[in-house]
Parts: sequence; C-alpha cells; structure tokens
Amino acid sequence: MRTKLLPTYAILILLLINILPKEVLAQNEPFNCDYNAYLFQRNDIYALDLASGSSYLVKEDVTPGNINAVGYNPADGYIWGYLSSPSKSIVKIGKNFNVETFTIDELTTAGKYIGDVSASGIYYLKGGGTEYYTIDLNPESENYTKYISKGTLSKNISVHDWAFNAVDGQLYTVEKNTNHLYRINPETNVVTDLGLVPILAGLKYTYGAVYFDLSGRFYVSANQTGTVYVIQNVQDLQIGSVLDSNLFAYGPSSSSNDGARCPTAPVPQEDCSNGLDDDGDGLVDCDDPACSGVAACPVLVPKLSSGNEGGLESNDRLSQKVNQRNYLRSKNNYKFDKLKAKKVQKSKNYKKTASKSESFQLSDLVPMDVIEGAQAIESSPSDLIDITNATELISVDYVKNNETVAVVLATKTENGVYEHTKFICDRLLGAEILSVSTIEIKEQPFIKSIIKNRDGTKEFVLSFSGKLKNNDANFGIESHWNIDKYEAGATFYNFQIWTNTIDDLFTLGEETLELFDIQKPISDFNNSTPPPVFVKKGVYKNGALELELINVSRSKTIVIDAGFKRTETSETEYFNETIELEAGYITNLKIETGNIFDIGFRIENDSNRTPDDVFMSDGVWGKDDSPEGTTVTNFEITQNESLYAGTGYKVERDIALKATTNSYVSAYRSFTPTFKTVDLSEYNALEFSATGNSDVEITIVKEGIDQWENQFKKTVKLTEEKNDFVISLDHFKSLTVNNFDLSDVVSIVFTMSSDGVTTVEKELAIKDLVFTQKTLSVDNNVVEEGETVLYPNPMKLSTELSFYSEVEARSKLEVYNITGALLKRTYFDTKFGNNKISLEKEKLSAGLYFVKLSNNNKTYKTKKLIIE
Repeated sequence: MRTKLLPTYAILILLLINILPKEVLAQNEPFNCDYNAYLFQRNDIYALDLASGSSYLVKEDVTPGNINAVGYNPADGYIWGYLSSPSKSIVKIGKNFNVETFTIDELTTAGKYIGDVSASGIYYLKGGGTEYYTIDLNPESENYTKYISKGTLSKNISVHDWAFNAVDGQLYTVEKNTNHLYRINPETNVVTDLGLVPILAGLKYTYGAVYFDLSGRFYVSANQTGTVYVIQNVQDLQIGSVLDSNLFAYGPSSSSNDGARCPTAPVPQEDCSNGLDDDGDGLVDCDDPACSGVAACPVLVPKLSSGNEGGLESNDRLSQKVNQRNYLRSKNNYKFDKLKAKKVQKSKNYKKTASKSESFQLSDLVPMDVIEGAQAIESSPSDLIDITNATELISVDYVKNNETVAVVLATKTENGVYEHTKFICDRLLGAEILSVSTIEIKEQPFIKSIIKNRDGTKEFVLSFSGKLKNNDANFGIESHWNIDKYEAGATFYNFQIWTNTIDDLFTLGEETLELFDIQKPISDFNNSTPPPVFVKKGVYKNGALELELINVSRSKTIVIDAGFKRTETSETEYFNETIELEAGYITNLKIETGNIFDIGFRIENDSNRTPDDVFMSDGVWGKDDSPEGTTVTNFEITQNESLYAGTGYKVERDIALKATTNSYVSAYRSFTPTFKTVDLSEYNALEFSATGNSDVEITIVKEGIDQWENQFKKTVKLTEEKNDFVISLDHFKSLTVNNFDLSDVVSIVFTMSSDGVTTVEKELAIKDLVFTQKTLSVDNNVVEEGETVLYPNPMKLSTELSFYSEVEARSKLEVYNITGALLKRTYFDTKFGNNKISLEKEKLSAGLYFVKLSNNNKTYKTKKLIIE
C-alpha cells in the first residue's frame, strides 16, 4: 500500500475547512443586482415580483432570530439585515441564503426595523424615535462591518421602512396614517415632507416594505393588504409638487416584515394600450392594476355581481336542482330589483353580545355601516336553501349610486362547510383569477383572490368560516382554499365577501371578525396558504380542457387528479397524470379528455403546498315536468358519438324524453352552467336530428326579453322517422320583437303540449344540435317559413316556385283547378335551405289554378297561379 504526503498548503486548507463555520464557507455568491425584490417575514424569505405582485418562499427559517431592517448593499451585492436574536447583531445573506453574523457592540438592544444600504456601502438602520445608526459595509474599507456613528433625524416620523434612491442618493419613506412621502438627506439628517401621496389618501395601513428601481420609481407595499403602490420620479419632487402615484400590483400581505431590492435593477412596466402583456405578469392593459387611472384605463367604479346571483355549489347538485332553479328563474322572468329590495338597518343590539337566554342570529355577524356612503339592502337568494347544504342564509348588497360595491353572503351549515367558494366555482362560469395572495386581518393571513368575470367586471374575494369550540364558548376561524380541509360534519358559519376595492374587502373582513369575537371570543385561527400553482382560466372545448396556469413557485411538475362525468347522469370516471411544466410564470396546457359534461380536478405542486381545486362544467340539459298532470317516464342524456370538427357552436350531448301530460313537458339546455349568456350572433341556422310523435315548439331564450311569451319561437313536426333539420334562425318569431339578435342567448327549450284536458303520451329524441353558418340562399334572402313564392305570376310558359326546406325530403307539387280537380302532380327531392322548382304550362289553358307543396315534414301554404 502506498501513501502520499500532502503538500503544506493543502494541509492548511483542510485545517481551515474544519475550523471555519460552515455558514461562512457557504457564503460564496452575492445577489449581484437581480430583478427580484426580497420580502423578509420574521426569519423566512420570499422572492417578490413587483410587476405581478406574486411571491414565493425561497428560504424558510434562515436564522434562529427574526430579520428586519434589511437592505441590498450595492458595494458587495449581498443583502444585510438586523437580527432580533442575538441582539446587537447584523446578518449578511447571499444568493444561496446562507448567512454570516456580525456583532456590533455599539448598538442598543432595542429592536431595529428600518434599514437600507447606500451606494457606497453605508448601512443606515433605526427603530422608533429619531435616532439612527450607521455601519460600514464597504468590503474595500478598513472598517468593514464596523460601527460608524449615531445620528438624529430633524423630525420624528412614524415609518417602518426606508430605501435609497440610486438616482439622487437620498432616503425615502412613507409615514403611517398621514400617508405623506418623506425625503431624508443622509448627510444632513434633514427630513423633508413632500406631501400626501394621493393614491394612499384615507388609508390606515403600515408600509413595512419599500423599494426603488433604476428610474427613481418608489414602490410602497401595504402590510395588511399586500397592495403595491408606485410614486413616480421622486427625485424630481419639491415641496408643493403634485405627486404622481398609482396602484401597481396586488401582492401578499405581511407582518414583522421588511423588503430589500437592488435599486438599479429595472422593474418591467405595462404599456396600457397595445394589447400585450408587456411586464410578463399575465395581465394585459387595463387588467393590470398598474394601468388603473391612465388615459386608456380611466378609473370607473366596477360593477359587482349581486349576492342574489351567488352561492351556487360545486358538486353534483349543479346538474340537477341548481340547474332547475336557474331555469325556473328564467322562465318566470325573475329579476332582482335593488330599488325594491328591503333596506337593512343597523339594529340597537349591533355589536352587543347575545344574552344568555337568547342565541345569536346569523344576521348578528353581518357588518353594517362600515363602507362610507353605502346603503345595505337584503339580496338573499332564498331559493338556495332547498338545493344547498345551507340551513340559514342571508345576503347583503352594499349599494352606492344604485350600484353594488360590496356583497356579504353568509350561510349556516350543520353538516360540514358550505360547499361553494367563488374562487373555485366561478372559473366554471368563464371567469378568470387575476391574482391569488394574502390579506392580513387581525394579524392573521387570509387568502384573497381577484376574479375577472365574463363581462369584464372585477371582484376582490375573501372567504372564511367560524366553528363553535370549547363547549360553544369560543369561535375558531378557518379559511382554506380546499373545502376538504374543513372538518367534515361540523356546524359552520360561512362568509363569502366580494367587493370592487381591496380596501373595502379589508374593512368588511375586519368588521366581520370583530362581530364573531363579540358573540363568542375567537380562540384560534386555522388558515391555509394560497396555492403556488393555480389555474388562471380554463375552458372545455370539443373534447379538450384548455388551461392557463400561473406558476408562482416555478414548479417543474404538477400532478392533475381529476374526476369527470361524460353526461349529467353518468357515473364519475377518474384520471391521474403527472405533467412537466415549462419554465416561466405562465404555462398553457391542453388536456385531451374526450367529450365530457363536467370535471373537478386538483392540481398538486412539487413543493407539496396548497393545491388548486377547480370545478368546470358545460351547460346543462334538464327537464321541466312541473305542471300537474305531467309525468316523465324516461329522460335520457347520452354523449355524442364523436368529437365535433366543424366551425359551428356545438351543443354537446343528445337527449331522449318520454312523458304523459295533459299540459306540457319540456327539455331545456342552458348554454352555460348557470344560465349566463353566450353570443351566437355569427350563426344563421340551427341544425339537429330528431324523432318524435308530435309538434315541438323550440324556444331560444334571450336575456334581453323579460316575458317568456315574447321569446323567439319556432314549431317543427317530429315523426317516428328520423329527420335532419336545418332551420333558418330567421324563422324564429317573437310576438313583440322584430330583430332576432342572438348576442345574449341563455338557453334553448323544446316543448311538447296537450290541450289542457286530454292526457297524451309525448316523446322526442334530439341529436347533434349545433348552431351553424349556412349558405341558405344565393341572395341571402331566406323565404319565410311555410311560404312559397311563384315568379312570374301571372305566367306565360313557365314559372319558378321558391320555398325553404328545413329537411332533405321527397316533396310533392300538385296543381288544381278552381273546381278542385287535380291536373298535375310532380315529385322531386328538396335540399336544406332555399329551393326552386320550375313549373311548365304544358297543356294547361289560361285561367286560375292552385299550387300545393308538401312532404312528410311540412305542408306549405297553397298559392294561386294565373296562367295567361
């Protein structure tokens, strides 16, 4: 065995490796001015994208003590901060998030929570009061990591962070409560009040994290809501200047926090009028909060959906009772009228604990008089009681200038939590989630989401539930993204809150929790974190699920666990798939599912944090057998035999209905799961195949027509022999409306009727229903339904008979004289749309004749013909 002596320098290196702390050796890479902002919460570090407001955890429990007063050091590329324990110590943090600790004996033991580092490497840090401290953090200095001096500001201001502007070398901060911007000269200690920041006027937040970019834009984050505001070009401001300020992003709430960012790194900005996502946050133009108030995106009070429209559940009841509820609302012309709604007044017992002899009511937990200038009206959708798991329900709309600006929907459930959350369910309605982060209420983080509805309106959404604990002496508050995180079978008091401003959301959430605490002291909170990977928007189309994912945590893989049904009444099927994601904040996925009716799926991320749950559904087939004397003996829904490959609007799934009735029975299909509108104005024909034993009235229901009897209708004759129909939409007629505008279509209804006395058996089967764009005629003028046109008339040698056929059929043309004698009969095949057939004079003499046209599907109106 041979051995080899190590050279002396190698031995020394090994000795150093064993002697030096591992954290020092690991401190091998500076940040070097990356584009992220870094948000410190206690001893956890988050990477924050200022453009999107999204953040993700990059290092947990980085030190034993909490870190505050952090700042990026341009002189060495590291982030520095002040440690709560051990006291009098500062910490150096590298890109790998390992730390090196230094003790500064000259510091006091009092906490330091305000800090930043100048371009020359001088660390300025302070706590409360006017005194601050400086430490030399320039690695080229002989006094590196040494205390320099203590200074005193010229004015005592209540601030929680400050930052150096690389453009002018001055410190800037925003004061709590006054919301004034201050400039601090680090050489003279003079504090200059630059005035009220307009976008912050009236707010009561703490601004615990502030940042700069290379242009001198000052970014200010509100602890409670996570909203990031921007003040432009602060280096150019003088006393009395108009401050140019605006929203910038909706980020995460935070507490015991501070922020650090390289001040010479750019922050992507959104061009608000070019139709592009310029800053890469997934938000285009006016959807981006940074565009709020600019010329292209004027500040308007966005409309909200009323509480009367909300509260639908994401489970199998959607295809049955909930769907029927919406159909009956539509059929009965139900409209919620805010002007006639009951006003809700603050009671004399508001914010008073219920007496021992009385229990509190659900209404005792609903906020009153907390949104300035708003009137509360009751908007309770009472028809949810019978079709959801709610045993009590109250909804309040907060209204300004006849527009709803906030909603509280409260329910009591006695067998588990209420099975609806807007952020999960509304995506099935075509809404999209613009943002998911946290809002801090009562020093507790709750998940907030920003939802953009199909009509372009935006809602800030919060949900939580209270559960009685400790022998009903206390409330425990829970807020989870996933419904299965709540205790099964327990009684909950559930709150869904949505508003058109983040500040009203905070106000209503804070007041609701205070009302809970008054009735039963809150003993604990159990809240989940937001999902780091979530579906921004999705659509099911022609056998595929098309999803746009927001990947905040930059997960490399996801697992999709799904349950789906092929039709409204079929059994649930399942699939599980692992999918690799492309690098980046936004990922588009297409998942081939085949024809389905609905799908509920969970997206697990590779960091094992909160998964995203999504429920999506197609519009729903249902039956209306509500009249007395009507009994449905068969209602079958079957999936289409193949995927639709055309360019029309396919109404998926086929139906068969059989019933006995002395009144009527109907089958209906909503185009969306909750009877929202679709735009079918580009189509001019309705195609389907059908069999049956009676006439069927087809009604296309428009949202813009209030009275059911005034909807556009058309009657066709069904036979036991299958017929393929192509019906011109021009043939649908209304009693009061002339122009059939299909831009707001809600549903289609097939109705079979009796005479109100005789009980008869009715049946129909509808297959392959689709709205199409057909060439129905050469000149685009469709012949009226049941009409025939003879031209020329009178005729000399020949004439042409024009008519519209809804089916391909063998048709019969007959000519009679005035005595009723049949003189001529011709058979021919018709095609879909306008048809023309030539009629020759031949042996007919001059005079008056009658021309009749018919087939198994239709008998047309008889026409008079004059032969010269």
